[in-house]
Amino acid sequence: MAETNKLSVEKTLAKLRREDRPATASEQLDEKAEALKSEMKRMRAQRSRLDPPSRRRG
Repeated sequence: MAETNKLSVEKTLAKLRREDRPATASEQLDEKAEALKSEMKRMRAQRSRLDPPSRRRG
């Protein structure tokens, strides 16, 4: 069998916390902006499908 390395609880928690570090403010804003862009794109596509043909031409 393969040998497993045992870590202390403290080291394991520290490792998990490093991986789950909070995003910086600019990263959070970028994520929100991307989400809003994709939502706008989805809504525009939905609107173009639902609008009557006479309204699309104008």
